[in-house]
Amino acid sequence: MILSSIDSLKGLTKDGRLLFATRGIRLFAYGFLSVVLILYLTSAGLSEVQAGAVLTFTLIGDAAVTFWITTHADRTGRRRMLVVAALLMAAAGVVFTLTHNFLLLLLAATVGVISPSGNEVGPFLSIEQASLSHLTPEDTRTGVFSWYNLVGSFATALGAVSGGWLAQALQSSGWAPVSSYRVVIVGYALIALVLVASFSRLSPAVEVNAASKENPSSGGSTGSWLGLGASRGKVLRLALLFSLDAFAGGFVIQSLVAYWFHTRFGLAPGVIGSIFFGANILAGISALSAAWIASRIGLVNTMVFTHLPSNVLLILVPLMPTLPLAVTMLLLRFSISQMDVPTRQSYVMAVVAREERSAASGITTIARSIGASLAPVLTGPLLAVPALSGVPFLISGGLKIVYDLILYRNFRGIKPPEEAASRD
Repeated sequence: MILSSIDSLKGLTKDGRLLFATRGIRLFAYGFLSVVLILYLTSAGLSEVQAGAVLTFTLIGDAAVTFWITTHADRTGRRRMLVVAALLMAAAGVVFTLTHNFLLLLLAATVGVISPSGNEVGPFLSIEQASLSHLTPEDTRTGVFSWYNLVGSFATALGAVSGGWLAQALQSSGWAPVSSYRVVIVGYALIALVLVASFSRLSPAVEVNAASKENPSSGGSTGSWLGLGASRGKVLRLALLFSLDAFAGGFVIQSLVAYWFHTRFGLAPGVIGSIFFGANILAGISALSAAWIASRIGLVNTMVFTHLPSNVLLILVPLMPTLPLAVTMLLLRFSISQMDVPTRQSYVMAVVAREERSAASGITTIARSIGASLAPVLTGPLLAVPALSGVPFLISGGLKIVYDLILYRNFRGIKPPEEAASRD
C-alpha cells in the first residue's frame, strides 16, 4: 500500500516539492498556534463569547481573503498571490501579539490569515491544489494528494506539540500564561515570513499560462461564471455540502477542543499539545491510506464509509467519564477521520474540466471557510456553561452524519475519469 503510494511521487517536479515544503511550513505554524490561541485570548481578558467571536471572524476573513486571492491568482500570478497571502498571515500574527483590544483583534482576524483549527485555511490550498493537479497525471493524483495531506498532518502534529510545550516550559520558568502564549504567536508571525521567502522561489511553471501551453484546453472558460462553465452545477452542489461539513466541524476546531480538555480535565498546554500530536500523526497516516482504499472502492465510497464511523466516535468523546477514555475516542476518531480529505480534493479536481480547477477548488474552499466560520460563535456560549460544554461534539457529529448520507445519495453515480475508465 505505502510502496504503491510512493510511486506517485516519482514524477514530482521541483515546484511540486517546494509546494510540499510550503504546505509543511504552513501547517506547522497553524498547529503551533491552534493549541494556545483560545487560551491566549481568554487569559488576555476576553470572555468565551468574545473569543468565539474572534474565531468566527478569523474564519469569515479567511473566506473573504480566499475569494479575492483565488479569483485574481490566475490573472495576477499564482506565485504573487501566495506571497500576498503569506504577508497577511504574518500581519495577523503581529497584531495579535501587540494588542488585546477586542475590536482590533476582530479586525486582524478578519483581514489576516489565522487558523484556529490547526487545519488548512486561506487561499493557499486552492492555488497549490490547482498547480499540483496540472503537474500530476490523473492516475497518480490521489496518491500525490494523500502524501500532500500526510505532510500537512505531520507538520500540524509537530506544531501542536511544540507550541503547547513551549508555552508550558515558559510558564514553568515563571512567565505569566498570557506572556508565554504571546511568544507562540510571535513564532507564528516569523514562520509566515519564511513562507514569503519560500513562495518567492516558485518558478513560472506554476502559473496558469504555463499550464495552458502544456494543455491547450486549460486556458480558461469563455463566458464562465467565476471561472466555472460546464462544471458549475456539480461544483455548487459540492460547495453546499462541503459548507455543511465544515459548519459541523467548526463546532470542534482544534482550539475549541483544546479549551474543552483544559476546562473539563484541567490539562496543561503541553499535555494538550501532546494529545494533538498523536491525533494529527494518526490523521496523517489515515490520509495516506486513502489512496489505497479509493483505488479499490472508489473516491466517493472512501469519503463516506470512512467518515461515518469517525463521526460516531466524535459524538462519544464528551460522553466518556474519564480523561483516558475521552482521549482514546478522540485518537480513534482521528485515525480514520482524514481519509476523506485527499479523496475529496482529488474528486473535485477529477470531475471538473481542467480549465475550471482553480475556480472549483477556490469556490469549494470558500464554502468550507464560510461554513466553518459560523460555528465558533455558537460554541463559545456553550463552552461557558460546564453542563453544556460537550454539546458541540454532539452537534458536530450529528451534522456530519447528515452530510455523509446526502453526499452518498447525490454523487455515488458521478465517477471520476479513472474510475469510469476502469469500469468500462
